[in-house]
This record gives sequence, structure tokens and C-alpha cells, in this order.
Amino acid sequence: MAKYILKRVLRSAITMLIIIVIVFSLLRLMPIEGYFENYDKLSETQINVRLRELGLLDPLPVQLWNYLKQILSGDLGVSNVFRRGVSINEIVAEKIPISLQLGITSLVIALALGLPLGILMARSTRTKWKLWDKFGTIFIVIIQAVPAAAYHILIQFAGSQSSLRLPMLFSQGNLRSYILPIFSLAIGNIAYYAMWLRRYMVDESNKDYIRLARAKGLPSGAISRRHMFRNAMVPLIQYIPNSILFTLMGSLYVESLYSIPGMGGLLVTVIKRQDNTMVVALVLIYAAISILGLLLGDILMAILDPRISFTKKEGSR
Repeated sequence: MAKYILKRVLRSAITMLIIIVIVFSLLRLMPIEGYFENYDKLSETQINVRLRELGLLDPLPVQLWNYLKQILSGDLGVSNVFRRGVSINEIVAEKIPISLQLGITSLVIALALGLPLGILMARSTRTKWKLWDKFGTIFIVIIQAVPAAAYHILIQFAGSQSSLRLPMLFSQGNLRSYILPIFSLAIGNIAYYAMWLRRYMVDESNKDYIRLARAKGLPSGAISRRHMFRNAMVPLIQYIPNSILFTLMGSLYVESLYSIPGMGGLLVTVIKRQDNTMVVALVLIYAAISILGLLLGDILMAILDPRISFTKKEGSR
């Protein structure tokens, strides 16, 4: 087990290192305007002095090595345009709590609705009319087929034009303004959890141990709860950490749509402002989140599934 986890950690570290090299090198090829607040008003001498201060006149390998040492010490650098001279760590620390607040709430709702819907769909496949399965399938197909941007706008429009008159834009002091963004963040995960849990539970229902349990006369509810659901959650658990981490860090589109001052909206803003230092830092943060989510998923699956081998052939992916 320890050897398996160590391999996964090393593989994740190498992947992250490759991403850092690629992202850093590509952003260094971008126009230097992204390192200055008032580039057009500066003389060539001022520009060169500033570039030297930032270390941008050094050879690329030297710049990369210095940046690696910097981020390993926990320093993401400072903003050059968005909030000139302010530490990126400080800016991110201000934005994360807002995204966490919305993300945690939306995840609780997604798990509370998505998992029961998946269970009802799986159990409904063995009934005559299959009502829950049909209802859930229609819901999932709509969410999967329609572009997320389209139904996010529809949710915003419908919620603001309904009798509730919910606010179209987010405001920290107005609890009603939380409803539409949270629902927008949750709806995709509701469909995702329901779809995969239904699939895995249906797969489990066709296995011999389930047939044996039915032959022994065990109640269908007990079979679904104690056997099918428990075993179906093993492959699903692999994807939950990744979706959790991304939801907690905020949705790029949802936060921009509702003007939420969180992590997602911050990345969009700094890209528009061409703040190269912040773009690199935020892209690396999201890359680290993705890699961490996959790593946690592999480890959780290995812990929960005793069939995975930790020797020669690894049973994850």
C-alpha cells in the first residue's frame, strides 16, 4: 500500500513539474506588456530596469530555476497589473473563502440529490414503468447535451424573472443572491453523480452475489443499500475528490456570470488584464488541484477496493 501511494505521489509530482515548465515557458513568450501597469507611458530605459528587477532578462533556464525555488518556498509572486505590488498569496487568500462558501454548499446539495436520484433510477429499472429511471435519464441527457453556458443563463433568467425575483448578481450581504449561483454549481454534479451511480448499481445488480441474495429472499431495499450501493460507490469515489476540489475553487463561468469575487472570476479577470504573473500562478493552482483530485481518487479507490493489487499490476487506471 505504501509503495502504491508513493508511486502515485511521485507520478503526480513529475506531472506537476512538467506542467510548470510548459506553462512558465509559454507565458514567457507572451508580450512583455503583461508585466507593466502603464506600459505605453514608460520609456525604454524604465522598461529594461523593470524587466531586470523581475529577472526577465536572464536566460529562460535560469528564470525557470528561480521560479521553481520561489514556488517551493510558498511564494507565488506579486501582481504586476491587477493589483500592482500586492502578493498573489494575499489576493488568493481573499478570494478562496468566497468560492469555498459557495462550493461547499453546492456540493452538499449535489450529493444529497444526486446519490438518491441514482439509487432510485437503479431500483426503478426493475419495475414495470421505470418512472424514476425515465425521469432521471431525461434530466441527465438534458444536462449532458445542452452546453453548460446555455443552462446557466437559463437558470439566471428564470430565477430572476420568476415570482421569487431572485437577484441576477451576487452580493455577499444578500443571502437570496446565493441561491442561483449555488444551484448553477450544483446541477451539473447532480446529473454526474446520478448517472454514474445508476450505471454502477445496474452493473452490480447483474452479478451472481446479488442473484444469490435475491434467491435467499433478502428484501430489495436491503440488497440495494447493503450490497449494490456500497460496491457501486467504489468506482464512483475515484471521481468525487476531483469534482469536489474543482467545485470548491469555483466555476470560471458561473462566477463571471454572477459577478462573484471568487477564484473563478479572478482567473478570467487577470487573463483579460494580461497580468502574466498572476495568470501563471492561477493556472498552476488549478493544475495542482486537478492532479491532487486524481491522486486522492486513486488512493481512496485503492483503500476501499481490496481487489486492487499493490504489487506488479496496479488496478487503478
